[in-house]
Amino acid sequence: MISEKMYVLGSKQSCIREIFEFGLKRKQQVGEENVFDYSLGNPSIPTHKQVDNTITALIQTKNSLMLHGYTPAGGDKRAREAIAEDLNERYGMKLNADNLLLTCGAAAAVISSMKAIAVKDSEVIVIAPYFPEYTMYAESSGMKLVTVPADTKAFQIRFDELEKRINSHTQAVIVNSPNNPSGAVYSRETIYRLGKLLERKGMEYGHAIYIIADEPYRELVYDGTEVTFIPKLYANTIVCYSYSKSMSLPGERIGYVCVTDEAEDSRELLLAISGAARSMGHVCAPSTMQQMLTHCANLRPDVEAYDRNRRTLYDALAEYGYRCVMPKGAFYLFVEAPGGNAKEFAARAMRKDLLVVPGNEFGCPGHFRLSTCVSHDMIKRSLPIFRELAEEA
Repeated sequence: MISEKMYVLGSKQSCIREIFEFGLKRKQQVGEENVFDYSLGNPSIPTHKQVDNTITALIQTKNSLMLHGYTPAGGDKRAREAIAEDLNERYGMKLNADNLLLTCGAAAAVISSMKAIAVKDSEVIVIAPYFPEYTMYAESSGMKLVTVPADTKAFQIRFDELEKRINSHTQAVIVNSPNNPSGAVYSRETIYRLGKLLERKGMEYGHAIYIIADEPYRELVYDGTEVTFIPKLYANTIVCYSYSKSMSLPGERIGYVCVTDEAEDSRELLLAISGAARSMGHVCAPSTMQQMLTHCANLRPDVEAYDRNRRTLYDALAEYGYRCVMPKGAFYLFVEAPGGNAKEFAARAMRKDLLVVPGNEFGCPGHFRLSTCVSHDMIKRSLPIFRELAEEA
């Protein structure tokens, strides 16, 4: 017999992946240059040279036991120390290796964190628009996913709607800033207000309500925008980070969980997260990437190319009559669908080999997402199609 629950999760493919795979087939049929694929958030800026050089040097040492062998479940201590040192320098923290757990990217960090705090009848709150995989993470963790409706004017938190959804079963609120898909960034004042609300509600219900800070886009910001390190303002925060976007390493699956000593039951919480990862068979994060981080944890991405793409596409779409909030971070535009039906718009676009992702699975069905981590040339060549679609609406 087969688990019906797991079958449903496995057979329901991500809309993003479906569109991406359609694009791969179309490229074979009509030529790569004739397909304009804005579906997948796959970084397009080159991996930092220091990362490549470090990996090359590690391989050339010919110490395969060190490079490819198991590490402790929580991660190599030197890598965790390097990350802690970087966070301390950037944010004025007092972290050490014991505050960190290395994971197979942010996805593993988030789902392990959710499983670690999942108790009977527990709920986790997401703020629309949100990364669609949160739904699967919640379902597989045994938690109920509760959605706060989107603020489509600015994609900030609707605190009135959030407060109505917090109850005694609420275990956490997921904060994804910079946000996928909107590119919105929550200000320091917003995070402070959120922390105060959760602190008050936690006291009312007699247990901590955590912020799960999903931060793979932390370094991808524009126009001098600041991304607040949330534990500085709210101790009961579980930081989930990935180097996939900042280092252009999405396929290498390396990230971490960070919990400060000030968090409630911090040691027990990290052990529970480690236990959750273990329960899913995550023996350890990729060891070669851990070794790399001992030398490269302090690197920052050059976002100039992403910024150029952001401005070019935003300016052109605005000229054609599309409505979109200018993103302050990440590498996406979240655009209002002409006519209001994003699925219908995405289908029309697909017939012209322009691939966009409708916002339905992001909890915001009137919008579609464009991934701007693509070639600048592709953006320029696709603009006439965007104009055609706007004129047809």
